[in-house]
This record gives sequence, structure tokens and C-alpha cells, in this order.
Amino acid sequence: MTTKPTSPATTSAFFVQAAISFGIALVTVTVGIVYLPVDGWVRGFLALGLLYTVTSAFTLAKCVRDRQENTYLLSRVDQARLDKLLAEHDPFRSAAT
Repeated sequence: MTTKPTSPATTSAFFVQAAISFGIALVTVTVGIVYLPVDGWVRGFLALGLLYTVTSAFTLAKCVRDRQENTYLLSRVDQARLDKLLAEHDPFRSAAT
């Protein structure tokens, strides 16, 4: 039985860095779409594609997080069962009783 080691929580500096990076990427692509020398229909299509990509990325990140939390919870339940069995085991008790 393998258990997943607990991962350290992300620091606030890492969170801020990730949020700023996401914001810069989103703004630069949006500005690029706005100033692109094409018709409004093409801009609208690209903007809709950008929106779909962003929402899909958030959904994928949530699904990955949920799967990892579920795996961690199951391994904790298995570890608790093993700990209970080991605590109840008496190696000096005879097998006949």
C-alpha cells in the first residue's frame, strides 16, 4: 500500500506570480486580437476561441485537483485501516485462542 506524501501548500508569492502571469497573458492576447487588422467577425471568432480556451483551462485544472484530492483521501482511509489493524495486533497472543 502506497501513500502519497503530503505536498506543501503553495506560498502566497507563487500564487501572486501565477495570477499575474495569467493576467498578462490574457491581456496581451486580448490586445493582439483587438488590434489585428481583420474584420469584426474574425475578431469575434478569435475572442470566442480565447474565452473557450480560458474556461477549458480552468475546468481542466479543477478536474485534476479534484482527482488528486480524491486519491489522497482514499490513501488516507487505507492508511487509517492499516494503522487500526496494526494497533489491534498482539504478536504475543497465541494463535490457538
